[in-house]
Amino acid sequence: MIEHGWLILLGLTILAGILSGIPVMLILAGVPVALAYLAAAMGAFDLGYLHAFPQRAYGVMQNSLLIAVPLFVMMGILLEKSRVAERMLMQVSQLLGGSPRALVAAVLLISTLIAASTGIIGATIVMLGLISLPAMRRVGVPDGTASGLICAAGTLGQIIPPSIVLILLGDQVANAYLEAQQRAGNFAPDAVTVGDLFAGALIPGLLLVGLYAVYVIGRLWRTEAPAGTRPPKSSLADALRETVPPILLILSVLGSVLAGVATPTEAAAIGVAGTLLITAARLRAAGDPEVAPGVVAEAALTQRLTPLWLRVAMSVTAAVGFGLVGLRLSGVGRVDLSAAQVSLGAGALLALVLTVMLVAGLVLAAVMLWRAGVLAAALYETVKVSAMIFGIILAASMLSLVFRGFEGDAWVHEVLTGLPGDHITMLVLTLAVIFAMGFVLEFVEIVFIVVPLVGPIILQDVDPVWFAVLIALNLQTSFLTPPFGFALFYYRSVAPADITTGTIYRAVVPFVLIQLLTLAIVFQWPALATWLPDMLFG
Repeated sequence: MIEHGWLILLGLTILAGILSGIPVMLILAGVPVALAYLAAAMGAFDLGYLHAFPQRAYGVMQNSLLIAVPLFVMMGILLEKSRVAERMLMQVSQLLGGSPRALVAAVLLISTLIAASTGIIGATIVMLGLISLPAMRRVGVPDGTASGLICAAGTLGQIIPPSIVLILLGDQVANAYLEAQQRAGNFAPDAVTVGDLFAGALIPGLLLVGLYAVYVIGRLWRTEAPAGTRPPKSSLADALRETVPPILLILSVLGSVLAGVATPTEAAAIGVAGTLLITAARLRAAGDPEVAPGVVAEAALTQRLTPLWLRVAMSVTAAVGFGLVGLRLSGVGRVDLSAAQVSLGAGALLALVLTVMLVAGLVLAAVMLWRAGVLAAALYETVKVSAMIFGIILAASMLSLVFRGFEGDAWVHEVLTGLPGDHITMLVLTLAVIFAMGFVLEFVEIVFIVVPLVGPIILQDVDPVWFAVLIALNLQTSFLTPPFGFALFYYRSVAPADITTGTIYRAVVPFVLIQLLTLAIVFQWPALATWLPDMLFG
């Protein structure tokens, strides 16, 4: 009972620290350490548990899978600064006619494309708030519907792969599944990969988009734009010019993982290369606030020379990412070192030429973006965001150690196994706890606190991909639920003063319910999450 008292005290002090406004990373690391030393002084904690922290921290930094996190973050920041989403939104909405229904459909479509390229919710919501909100208000979309749609659509990048949530979940679920199977006596289980999670989340993510569309279009079915407010229709060529590069980027990143030709980390590297090319191609020297004044003339000259390089390089990047072009030289040439002769076949020479063109395009794009001040700003933001994520991961690791030191893992096992019913009851309780935690915690903390505790127990009987997708859908609600829903914070920062905070809170309620409906559907039909991974990876 004493151990349970310390666990309750640990939970209460962490909750109080979070509500105090102190950075979460400091709370998750500092409160457990302070409480551990206090308990040790009273003979209730073995400080030897803390000796494992350096090894855990080293393991996090050595995890090659987590390298994908800063790469995907950089993709999102570069796409934001290139204003790709802005141009796509304007062109697609104009192509569809500019009616209220067309505009909300365009917002959903563009949000899905951006989510499938990379998902940085802050940048997406701010962009949608600044660009699409005035347009939706102008054509008669109610403020509540527009606000809820922007907040919900901006979070799609957390469930539609590739997603940072899925990458972090993949790492934790893989470890928990291995431990669970070893406890069950299976010492050679099939590995769970992030690629499995990408494939598993694709259909549920698209299902969520479809339900969003049914709701908002149904709400606006009889709403017509006032006379004179519709923008002129754009041409199909203009719309394709803005949407094709992001689609190529999606093929490069997601296609390479689902085709089995690249790991998520390798795919993220391909994605950064493609994003550099897209951003450079979209750079406008005149009138772009991201461009330093001193490079206007130089950028204008450079842009006349780069379109061919950028198009070829982007095409090669997409082809390589989707597995259409192989760049391995083995088996296509002959190397005789003793005779100092190198003979390459036609395929190897073509691959070499394409690689040189790709590298030249990337170097040229990087130089343009650096001279324009875009690349330096993107690198700074990437380091800042990545440091926050990894700081929370390390802090959650410290919390996990202290929790185990207070025998919290044994207590969780006792609670879950003591529930009436089977593993489904455990799963329902876990999802309910995660939903409640989403009101006050970020997804990173939830992933690294909950999964290591309950995963080794639940995953003895539950499919790991289904389990991960259910958690990912559940975590998405944390971005919309007050008081700490980050989507609400981002939207509040750009919404006009006449849209009150209460209006925003009420506006997201239907979308949270839709998310829970999607969660219930996937819970009822697990094949929605497991069919595609089985088809692709067996």
